[in-house]
Amino acid sequence: MQVDTKRLIRVRSERRARFKRDGYGTKKQLSASWRRPRGLQSKQRAQKKAKGVHPTAGYGSPVAIRGLHPSGYQDILVFTPSELIGLDPETQAIRIGGTVGNKKREVIQDLARAAGLKILNPKDASLVVKGKPEEVKEDE
Repeated sequence: MQVDTKRLIRVRSERRARFKRDGYGTKKQLSASWRRPRGLQSKQRAQKKAKGVHPTAGYGSPVAIRGLHPSGYQDILVFTPSELIGLDPETQAIRIGGTVGNKKREVIQDLARAAGLKILNPKDASLVVKGKPEEVKEDE
């Protein structure tokens, strides 16, 4: 990874705005995820300074690193072992899909390690308990 790319990723994380929903701190049931304020009397809709910033132009990340993972790799979502063919280990890293089972996940992880690919969400499938746990017998 180039030095300039690392610098731009650092700039992106330092400059990133945290957009909060209006009323997030006052009502328990409201999540922090951004929703556009629509009320006529809403101070945030009127863009009063103390009421939080709106997602507007200027908050985007630099074009050179837009869409890259914070590690600097391009994030590739993989569901089958055949999708690993043709990936570049220098610029691309894989993320295994959440619906992939342990057997296929283990195959994908082995093939990715052999190809030198970085796995963004590794899981040691060999540590997962297979079958039912054995019953503990007490000796008296």
